[in-house]
Amino acid sequence: MDVRSWDGSAGDVDYGAIGSGYPDFRRPDPRIARFIADALEGARTVVNIGAGAGSYESAATAVTPVEPSLSMRAQRSEALPRAVDAVAEDLPFADGEFDGAMTLFSVHQWSDVEAGLREMRRVTRGPAVVLTCDPHRVRDFWLYEYAPEVLDTEARRYPPLEKMAAALGGTGTVRTVPIPLDCTDGFNEAYYGRPEMLLDPAARQACSAWSFVDDGVRERFTTRLRDDLDSGAWDERFGHLRSRPFYEGSLVIVRAIPEHQTEEHHDGGT
Repeated sequence: MDVRSWDGSAGDVDYGAIGSGYPDFRRPDPRIARFIADALEGARTVVNIGAGAGSYESAATAVTPVEPSLSMRAQRSEALPRAVDAVAEDLPFADGEFDGAMTLFSVHQWSDVEAGLREMRRVTRGPAVVLTCDPHRVRDFWLYEYAPEVLDTEARRYPPLEKMAAALGGTGTVRTVPIPLDCTDGFNEAYYGRPEMLLDPAARQACSAWSFVDDGVRERFTTRLRDDLDSGAWDERFGHLRSRPFYEGSLVIVRAIPEHQTEEHHDGGT
């Protein structure tokens, strides 16, 4: 049985508590959006699972958002479709109802990842697209030098890519998504060349992993990073990132298409 918080959040994060500043810092980046649209391969009707405030929904023509958190649903623009109150593990849709499906920065928060992905595949007759992070690569980021507890948390929460591919079935691919230097979607790696941004508590709050560490960790991080920025120690080690136009870190797109589509492609079908 799924456990949901007072505002409906499911999984391991209470967005009623931490989600208030998301629209200020988690704005969709058009360059990442292009990767998502390419992965959807022209799917017209798309279900967006864990839709939140509606980032990247422009990647498809007709989107049906699913979002269990009342506070996140309330932050959706009136121009966006109204989100269905449901969890990934129990989608209220018919088999094969959608051309495609996407879940973006959400799968690591589900209470049962494999069950949610199986549901995602059940309701989708075309590509299933997951924007996520490779847990084997999250600790490669400079933040690990300053707040290892945060990235240890992320590495633990993000499901292994092979586990997701197996749950989705069909034919799967994994593609690294380059992160632009001026990325408008404020997850941790988005600040690879702008470390000062992570000194802002509101920016950190928009990255759910920070909600799993205590005030002592946040205070130690802030003090050490500020000291290293003031002394030039950060720039001595990582300053080259300030001018790198793109960063290839842990951000990836996992894409799976059903076996029947693969067979149609080999047979020359459409």
